[in-house]
Amino acid sequence: MEREWTVEESVPVAASPDAVYAALSDPRRMREWSPELFAVWVRDRGETAEGTRFVGFNRLRWRIWFTNCEVTAAIPGRAFAFRVTSFGMPVALWGYRIEGIGEDAASTRLAEYWQDLRRDSRTARPVSLLGRVFTGVPAERRAELNRRGMRATLDRIRASLEATAAPRS
Repeated sequence: MEREWTVEESVPVAASPDAVYAALSDPRRMREWSPELFAVWVRDRGETAEGTRFVGFNRLRWRIWFTNCEVTAAIPGRAFAFRVTSFGMPVALWGYRIEGIGEDAASTRLAEYWQDLRRDSRTARPVSLLGRVFTGVPAERRAELNRRGMRATLDRIRASLEATAAPRS
């Protein structure tokens, strides 16, 4: 099996690009949607911007681990991304692309992507080993697991935003 280094999934969302960005740009909300993330501690106060740092606490079955994250893109209505490290070593880049679709200002295509950064560096092997120890998932299977997780996350984001945007009767 050839290792995947990048994964991307997308869904249409019946919400405006600005509403989608507003939800995604608060890292604390990700625990509502992610199948692995259960808590977030944001180090920097105020509005999320490039350079904002946070710690994500994750769970997979009985295993629990944390990662350090730094926002690398925070473009309202268009993009949100963050770089993940473990013990100072690069692990991954996670991000969202937000694009208005159709003539309706309340329709958005939301894409989530993940890029494995555990390659072509002196830290690739140690951080891959740490990943397997803490998560129980070998680096070669991480893309497959993330693809399933992205689908669940995107479905939950869509349901949450569409429920919020639905007219009240």
